[in-house]
Amino acid sequence: MAIVLDPRLIERVEAALDEIRPALQVDGGSVEIVEVTHEHVLRLNLLGACTDCPMSAMTLRLGIERLIFERVPEITGVEAEGSCEAGWV
Repeated sequence: MAIVLDPRLIERVEAALDEIRPALQVDGGSVEIVEVTHEHVLRLNLLGACTDCPMSAMTLRLGIERLIFERVPEITGVEAEGSCEAGWV
């Protein structure tokens, strides 16, 4: 993780991701935090089957992004590496 503004913020993001990881793991994928920028943009790395899944953009938008914004409202945006639409916000 390149930038850590507040360890408690990272803990809350991890807790939110832990809620969705089991669904990703069922299909052979997962997600990890790359960084949270100074602007509170969460950057994620998609792992396993998520890296080349044609549905990864929808999973990110409807699953991960929605959950993060709900659980950690300080996060202003979500970007993902390794997705078909890397860099979406």
